[in-house]
Amino acid sequence: MFELSEEQKEFKEMAMKFSRNEIIPVAQKLDEEGKFPQDIFKKAWELGLVNTSIPAEYGGAGFSNLDAVTICEALAYGCMGINTSIMANDLALLPIVIAGSHEQKEKFLKPFTEQFKIASFCLTEPNNGSDAAGIKTTFKDGGDHWIVNGEKMWITNAGYADLYVVYGTIDPNLKHKGISCLVVEKGAEGLEIGKKEDKMGHRASDTRSLRFNNVKVPKENMLQNPGEGWSIAMKTLDHSRPLVASSGVGGAQRALDCVVQYANERVQFGKTIGQHQALQMMIADMVMKIECSRLLVQKAAWLADNNQRNTDIASCAKAFATDSCMEITTNAVQIYGGYGYSKEYPVEKLMRDAKLLQIYEGTSQIQRLVIAREALRN
Repeated sequence: MFELSEEQKEFKEMAMKFSRNEIIPVAQKLDEEGKFPQDIFKKAWELGLVNTSIPAEYGGAGFSNLDAVTICEALAYGCMGINTSIMANDLALLPIVIAGSHEQKEKFLKPFTEQFKIASFCLTEPNNGSDAAGIKTTFKDGGDHWIVNGEKMWITNAGYADLYVVYGTIDPNLKHKGISCLVVEKGAEGLEIGKKEDKMGHRASDTRSLRFNNVKVPKENMLQNPGEGWSIAMKTLDHSRPLVASSGVGGAQRALDCVVQYANERVQFGKTIGQHQALQMMIADMVMKIECSRLLVQKAAWLADNNQRNTDIASCAKAFATDSCMEITTNAVQIYGGYGYSKEYPVEKLMRDAKLLQIYEGTSQIQRLVIAREALRN
């Protein structure tokens, strides 16, 4: 129970090797330039490290949720920002895996296994982030198609996506009961892609706004029925939040490894700083929080794999792992001292990248509301 299978160890090592050989050597440069890592993304796809949610019957590797978080942690070790772009493919495809018909899965999932493609998950709007039930994007019945109008914000991979999974409402007055989910393909007339956002962290990840101007989408592109999108979104987040949490574990582990190496090399007051008890206490806290985070992530994934409700544990994992990652990377900068504040060393980027994990896919505050709600209900 407390050990990965031999197969899981193998693909974790493969993903770690990919991080060390392909991601880490270029991560700093891509961060500085704000350049989308399309070549790295494609190499990861060729190795089978992308689209981990696609079932085997539709051409995927048939990875479990536990497999997926193990791979995600290893890729985030290389760069949390690059991993966000890779992970966003799963976030976008998960609604189709969860709620799509056989025909929809054949149409939309299989192409992602046959050639390199990119997808975007479109839920957040300029005025609706945490209040997802209040989204204003509308789906109007146009006979044999839906007419989409509205705007989405902070959409990962938007400038490169071949497919967009879009949430809107058939009636804003219905709140969550009106939320529906459509698959919109690249090149749809009336789909306007906004400028690339200039962000503090995750700078290699492409983030943009989207505007839908009377975009016509075939009726058969709706997942399940009108008004069932809220349930699809919540089930998707139960699967995707452990992925984001595992990204926090990977980033925190990288920060710890950097700190340990530095603490064994840096000399102050006649001995390495790792011999000073004050610093040892900080390192001990890092180790404890990483171990706890990883166990929470693995439990959330295991529950999903065994068809057990994981809403509370997924939120526990997401909040604890990402908050811990922020604390650990901040302390890594502190331990490095002045060097930690310099872009010449890796920890300042880790600290910048960690912040976003506490914000997207439900802020740490929203996770606490979910956790409390589940506790009170149970």
